[in-house]
Amino acid sequence: MRKATLRGASVVAAAALAITAAAMPGEAAELAAPVAIVVHPDTPVSDLSFTELRRIFLGEQQFWDGSTRITLLVRPPRSSERAVILDRVYEMNEGQFRQYWIAKLFRAEVSSGPKLVYSNEAALELVAAIPGAISFLDASVPTRSVKVLRIDGVAPGERGYKLQ
Repeated sequence: MRKATLRGASVVAAAALAITAAAMPGEAAELAAPVAIVVHPDTPVSDLSFTELRRIFLGEQQFWDGSTRITLLVRPPRSSERAVILDRVYEMNEGQFRQYWIAKLFRAEVSSGPKLVYSNEAALELVAAIPGAISFLDASVPTRSVKVLRIDGVAPGERGYKLQ
């Protein structure tokens, strides 16, 4: 009986630790691989400042050059890439992110919220197909069909890259 109680307590402690780790995207993001920011090949930029990237992801900048609408494609909750973006770019948790976009839509500050893509491959296909599209994905995924942006002059995997 005593061994079963100790084993049960260990299982509960392990579950609590897993839940706590999942609730802290900043902690999980520390262990994540670099996240690449990708855009449609015809997008007229190849380097963004971190501030510009944040404005785009927050929906504050909605056009690339005054005429090409930005289409924001995001990975689903619980993807490691999304955890990095929420932590580093949005500086929000999942609940704050949802509330932020609900409020922007309710106030008619944007015509639509981010579009959900369920895999790195889907993100690549859609970014390549939609002029003005921007997304993020694991930097190790081959990206021949899209343009990978530098952030503050630094490419994914280089020293000083902010999205890892």
